[in-house]
Amino acid sequence: MQRVPEPELMRSVPQVSAYSDANFTEGDQSFVDHIVDFLNHSNISLLPGSLILDLGCGPGNISELLASRWPQSDVIGIDGSSAMINKANTRLLALKPAIQNLSYIIANLKTINIDLIDKDKGASLIVSNSLLHHLHNPHDLWLAVQNLAIPGSFMFHRDLRRPFDELEVDALCERYVKNAPPILKRDYRASLFASFRVDEVRLQLRKSGLSSLSVVEIGDRYLEVLGRCHSR
Repeated sequence: MQRVPEPELMRSVPQVSAYSDANFTEGDQSFVDHIVDFLNHSNISLLPGSLILDLGCGPGNISELLASRWPQSDVIGIDGSSAMINKANTRLLALKPAIQNLSYIIANLKTINIDLIDKDKGASLIVSNSLLHHLHNPHDLWLAVQNLAIPGSFMFHRDLRRPFDELEVDALCERYVKNAPPILKRDYRASLFASFRVDEVRLQLRKSGLSSLSVVEIGDRYLEVLGRCHSR
């Protein structure tokens, strides 16, 4: 099945609202748990004051979990959609003062660099969830992480992986979004068509000079990219 790209950004009010209101708690917590397991397996603890970046943060679900899990780190969520960042900031306002170490930035991956973050250091941990398949040019993500990282930074990126054929797409939609709102059903199907396969992501990493990162299949629908970034 050939890849069919979808729009890079979510800007429409109904679409943004649908994602902000949806309950992704189980998947989001699983994402953060995998990061914790990854760091523990690597025998690494994030130092106080470390910078964590959540690229393509959307309404901030995962950014909030990261800030709660590592309260001594600075967490910044980044998204190119102003509508999504507005939702994220609204959620954050309701969470204060419980969460003090989280902020958001509207930025495009094509132009983002460490100066925009306004930090005197790069990120120790850079993550993204379901961002890669939105990109028309996936190398935008890999160039961005190199621009934002410090040598030895940890990377953790999860995304859907493209099914073999449309029958598999139908089966995954039936399994995971059968009872979801129409907007989420439509977008989930489009995302499966727009996603990459493991071999394609490995090729992207080789071309980007990030061969140190591993790509693994997770379950029946995900892939994860993880490891240390040795270049900047």
